[in-house]
Amino acid sequence: MQEQYRTLAGEGVHEIEINKSRFIAALAPVADEAEAQDFIARIRKEHPGARHHCWAYVLGADGGVQKASDDGEPGGTAGVPMLQMLVRREVRYVVAVVTRYFGGIKLGAGGLIRAYGGVVGEALDALGTVTRQRFRLVTVRVDHQRAGRVENDLRTTVRAVREVTYGADVRIEVGLPEADLDAFRGWLADATAGTAVVEVGGEAYGDL
Repeated sequence: MQEQYRTLAGEGVHEIEINKSRFIAALAPVADEAEAQDFIARIRKEHPGARHHCWAYVLGADGGVQKASDDGEPGGTAGVPMLQMLVRREVRYVVAVVTRYFGGIKLGAGGLIRAYGGVVGEALDALGTVTRQRFRLVTVRVDHQRAGRVENDLRTTVRAVREVTYGADVRIEVGLPEADLDAFRGWLADATAGTAVVEVGGEAYGDL
């Protein structure tokens, strides 16, 4: 797995006008193809009078899934430059839809490529990105007496506390870089006089 990847900080819209044509770029972070297609469908419904809704998305921490559509624009002048911009900026798990309201003046292939790719690039600049780091999921099981201090210590040492569950004991799920596991076990043993139990689980990505 990739150690880290960049994605969009949040959903948003950015618009430019070129020779009376409006290019409205809507971008969103998405987890999978179903979410990407749902977002594309939603943007279509928001702009029923537009001539084109071109789109592109990149999924997977390694960018393994890449798809694009020109939606009626000349082949290779819309979806492809949008996709190329996402790939060039090295963003992942992101979908871009550019809605075009035609202004009556033809831009030519070169003009379309610059417009579609450019508005996505400007949208990325405006919306910003975040970096997500690969973590190992670890569950700490500790008695109620020590749980409050352990949780507080975890948060103050900037470890990623993901969930706290109270039952017969307290379960605290944290995300740790793989390289920190041994040091974490040692720290926890000292902090709880060896009473806490560590369960190592799968992997996930979280904010860096």
